Amino acid sequence: MKRLHAADQLPTIDPPAQGPEFLVVANRLPIDRDDSGDEPGWKTAPGGLVTGLAPVVRRASGAWIGWPGITDTDVDPFEHDGMHLVPVRLSSDDFRMYYEGFSNGTLWPLFHDVIAPPAFHRTWWDKYLDVNTRFAIRTAETAGRNATVWVHDYQLFLVPQLLRSMRPDVSIGFFLHIPFPPVELYSQLPWRSEILRGVQGADLIGFQRPTDAANFRRCVRKHSGFITKGDDITVTADPDLGTEEHTARAAHYPISVDTEALIELAGDPAIQARAQDIRRELGNPDIVILGTDRMDYTKGLRHRLKAVHELLREGRLNKDKVTFVQIATPSRERLDHYKQIRTEVELAVGHTNGEFSGLHNQVIHYFHHSFPRDEMTAFYLAADVMLVTPLRDGMNLVAKEYAACRTDDSGALVLSEFAGAADQLTQAVLINPHDITELKDGIMRAVGMEVREQRRRMRPMRRRLKDETVHTWAGSFLSDLASIAGTEPVPLETAAISLDAVREGLGSDEVSGEHSDGSAR
Repeated sequence: MKRLHAADQLPTIDPPAQGPEFLVVANRLPIDRDDSGDEPGWKTAPGGLVTGLAPVVRRASGAWIGWPGITDTDVDPFEHDGMHLVPVRLSSDDFRMYYEGFSNGTLWPLFHDVIAPPAFHRTWWDKYLDVNTRFAIRTAETAGRNATVWVHDYQLFLVPQLLRSMRPDVSIGFFLHIPFPPVELYSQLPWRSEILRGVQGADLIGFQRPTDAANFRRCVRKHSGFITKGDDITVTADPDLGTEEHTARAAHYPISVDTEALIELAGDPAIQARAQDIRRELGNPDIVILGTDRMDYTKGLRHRLKAVHELLREGRLNKDKVTFVQIATPSRERLDHYKQIRTEVELAVGHTNGEFSGLHNQVIHYFHHSFPRDEMTAFYLAADVMLVTPLRDGMNLVAKEYAACRTDDSGALVLSEFAGAADQLTQAVLINPHDITELKDGIMRAVGMEVREQRRRMRPMRRRLKDETVHTWAGSFLSDLASIAGTEPVPLETAAISLDAVREGLGSDEVSGEHSDGSAR
């Protein structure tokens, strides 16, 4: 089993003469393959990370390093949509063991409360280390002298330390988009010390929630033995890794949405007309309930469907007046746990529709695909009640998208207390999704909510979303990183990216997990 590389095992890399001063490093490049034209090309991918960081990369003449989404293929660096993109090659074996294996078979379930059991395979760890080393070397070769590097998410935990060993001149930020588990769960990980040491190579380590940052610091004290004071961690020198003592800060920076762009989309007359069409196509029910999630065992889909079924059976939901729309976008479909959740969800949908639907009314409208462009906005406008009920979620941007789109302040949001968004959207109907009775009561409270109460709740949530956008999130993190590292702040672009890019990302409840087609990111 491989451990973190010692300094003498890594190549000596000098800064390029004219390298970029700002780099984003993520598992996926911000692109998808586009085969719609005469020749294959690329299109900008959806998602909150692209929305928040693409303008910064453009403004800073920076670079984005990541996997282009196709295996066993060499792709040279290229320009796309005003950004310099630097691909990292992954083989089919890399993808299977590093991404499907260690990232999503080990880390993902462990960091999501062990809802599904994590698997610990030494061969997966070895591949994870190899791929992280490849990302770090690619970054070290690309970054200009004294550059700022922002590494993203659980697939690349080891990159900060590996990069610091090769390029001590750069300042490094790391942001974790998923939850960080309590020490009792994290301690199960055989490579717990290596992961902690890897991420502590960063100057600033960002999390979605205060509890995530606190969990991380507790794990550092227990497994690294480093001294913590407030948010700061004293990371001691490591001669083997070739690094000097430095202070790392672990704090929370909740990500958000491009509120201004969403408001503009929601005001589009064509989208508003489409929302009315959706209601007509659903049979003009009195109440439309909406859920949109990746097909993932963390999203609470089984609990939600069970709650809806029981409410129909008990007669608390009137099958002739209420319609439930569930959008479940494909995700990681080669993994057994994901195959299982799809089977269980579709059996539950069939069971409920078979028992309660009639010739002219279908109780649950279920879609196992993503919706493009304006359609997702129209669904948000058509829905009277939005269900966002994950069992555990780092943030969940769907909740924020729904609230941002409700420009008349109507609508009711039922939100899991285990989603990071619950920290900001405190006026939502907050529920514990593990408690089916509480979930049912929350749904009924939302369904029966008077418009006056809807607006009393929605207004403060929307005000907060106007103040705390994806752009202020990026600006806050990068400003703090510059302050900690003693460098010049990265120039920020506060204007939203094109509406087309925002449209493409709607309904994607993950920031750095999946592209709209379910491909890995």
